Amino acid sequence: MRRAMIEVDGKVLEATVDDKGQALVNGQVVKPDAWKAPFSGTVFGIALNYQGLLDSKIAEFNQDPYKTPPKTPVLYIKTPNTVVGHEGNIVFPAGVDAIQAGPALGVVIGKRASRVSEAEAMDYVGGYTAVNEVTLPEVSFYRPAVKAKCRDTFCPVGPVVVDAADIKDPHALEIRLLVNGEVRQQNSTANFVRSIPELISFLSQFMTFEPGDLIITGVPEGRVDIAVGDKVEVEIAGLGRLSNTVVAE
Repeated sequence: MRRAMIEVDGKVLEATVDDKGQALVNGQVVKPDAWKAPFSGTVFGIALNYQGLLDSKIAEFNQDPYKTPPKTPVLYIKTPNTVVGHEGNIVFPAGVDAIQAGPALGVVIGKRASRVSEAEAMDYVGGYTAVNEVTLPEVSFYRPAVKAKCRDTFCPVGPVVVDAADIKDPHALEIRLLVNGEVRQQNSTANFVRSIPELISFLSQFMTFEPGDLIITGVPEGRVDIAVGDKVEVEIAGLGRLSNTVVAE
């Protein structure tokens, strides 16, 4: 099932979405005034989780001060002010020279998870959604900066969450980023450095996931800058297309 959160006449409603992209509430087609992000919890991001991106940084990681690539997942957060839904605006901050977009598979946690094993980790996945991981240009992939990741509207999510049971293999999904209709990035979740079970198990050893929490599983290699006026879309096979427009602050 494809689930969404929509706003109609000032009220936020749960909806399902049909194959035509129409929102339905109690079986009736409803035209949303706005699409809301279709999850309710905390956002955790994983950096360097595509093999091509990690490989492109190896020479940098072998220099001072690190002298070695990361040996565990590199975690960052997205604060609530970053979250925006489908068709919402991405705000280009005043005084900033550049911002980047990145397509990512979002994993929505379905039930409370603490110290779970890799073998049981997928039992805690409620569904999947599309995420646009907007950021200021990265200064350190080793230690992602809050000021780069947590600007207003820097985490578009949606338009739907697709139930986990309806995605046959989340590690074999084509993922694309389009800017003004042009494909700027294309990759596959088959190229993850660490799988979804690895990420859930690793993180749950030191923190507890709650239902509705979201894991951003990483973005592929290839910097894509976006500008005011751009229409930016994330398309993931089986999950549809998340669309947002960049506006000036």
